[in-house]
Amino acid sequence: MSSEHVDVLIVGAGLSGVGAACHLETRRPGTSYAVLESRAALGGTWDLFRYPGIRSDSDMFTLGYSFRPWDEAESIADGPAIRRYIEDTAREYGVTDKIRYHHRVVSAEWSSADARWTVTARRTDTGETVQLTCTWLSVCSGYYRYDEGFRPRFEGEERFRGQLVHPQHWPEDLDVTGRKVVVIGSGATAVTLVPNLAERAEHVTMLQRTPSYIMSLPSRDPLAQALRTKLPAKVAYPIVRWKNVLTSTAIFQLSRHRPALVRSLIRRLTAKQLPAGFDVDTHFNPPYDPWDQRLCLVPDGDLFRALRKGTASIATDRIRTFTEHGIELDSGRHLDADVVVTATGLNLLPVGGMTLAVDRQPVDLSETVSYKGMMISGVPNFAMVVGYTNASWTLKADLVNGYVCRLLDHLDAHGYASATPVAPPEGADAPFLDLAAGYVQRSLGGLPKQGRRAPWRLHQNYLRDVAVMRRGPLEDHGMTFRSRTTPGVLSGAAAERAVA
Repeated sequence: MSSEHVDVLIVGAGLSGVGAACHLETRRPGTSYAVLESRAALGGTWDLFRYPGIRSDSDMFTLGYSFRPWDEAESIADGPAIRRYIEDTAREYGVTDKIRYHHRVVSAEWSSADARWTVTARRTDTGETVQLTCTWLSVCSGYYRYDEGFRPRFEGEERFRGQLVHPQHWPEDLDVTGRKVVVIGSGATAVTLVPNLAERAEHVTMLQRTPSYIMSLPSRDPLAQALRTKLPAKVAYPIVRWKNVLTSTAIFQLSRHRPALVRSLIRRLTAKQLPAGFDVDTHFNPPYDPWDQRLCLVPDGDLFRALRKGTASIATDRIRTFTEHGIELDSGRHLDADVVVTATGLNLLPVGGMTLAVDRQPVDLSETVSYKGMMISGVPNFAMVVGYTNASWTLKADLVNGYVCRLLDHLDAHGYASATPVAPPEGADAPFLDLAAGYVQRSLGGLPKQGRRAPWRLHQNYLRDVAVMRRGPLEDHGMTFRSRTTPGVLSGAAAERAVA
């Protein structure tokens, strides 16, 4: 099969993939690249999810790209606005024509002899198999399955005469006007859906097994609004971005060091927004500490407003069984429902589900070790973008995509053919993602490990990562380089002397 060659191949045309391409366009003009996208449109998450009220769970001054200001009024933006932002960015930076839709990558194999990847994709529209080769492979496909969400089976669900819906596959023709709705879940999707559906439904009940920490934020950032009237966008944007970074970092660090204090603060803020006599400790007092799981954000307190109006309510209980007309709980209470929405989470899918091999040896991700949270031991010229669990996804994506450009410059400048991370000599046993969320815990066994020290430690800290990723050394004891002119794998210093 004939193969086209590009310098860099990017998998995924969502926030991360478009960002990776923009970095190449601006920092490495002349680099040949292509973006393979399995779906028919760009946007990733923000094109896939179409449920009512879909919105960001991070502010757009940090979820937006560092190099292109977010200029809309809303700081917590809806899905269509985010999708437009990604589309406009791709068009402005000349990325649009480099995206190849309907290309699902199924495998990638590295050849040390040729110092290149052979990537096999299957066209989702025609079934045709396509091969490309590349010098560098960047996987920007996110970390969850697009074709199915996590959907546990519920006792008696086959008896239910109403409609069962998963948010990841929302029916375009679903109308909840005047109907009773139960939303199962307590995460970002559930707290987004409940106030939106409550505007039309007869009543919406959020049924949760375990409460989440929920915080209200203004949908419009006051500082951004003030600065935009006085400063150019390219000046105002980084100021607001850094304000939000520092604020979220401070909350996270305080949560880690003084969890009882943060729990008490969140409880007081929550109680102020709820109706008098509301059982705060049953419905808004999680059994875990703040930031053991992500905090849920609600713009302008819309969830609390729906609770105050009585158009929505919360039930904290376990499901005993579905009935013909709703759900019976362990407490014996029955929730009448015409529609049940299973906002029960995601299924993780590392590296987009593709298989990896190095010199014909399959790569088992669970046996590898993460390097700087972006590369994996034993796999050359390969990066995977995984965002922060305690902050905006794009903050880390921007750093990784910028680091790839730095590393490619370094390879060119020193005559290196490849860069390959190595595992720490003492081994590694820490989980790749330190988050207690169910979707993470269900999938940790298939993810790389991380070490206990740098550069194998994944820091959930943007301030530290900025220093490491933008200015830190590219040659360290976690990375090996192979020279184009000298056989064998060499350390960075040795390879540099050999080329010289």
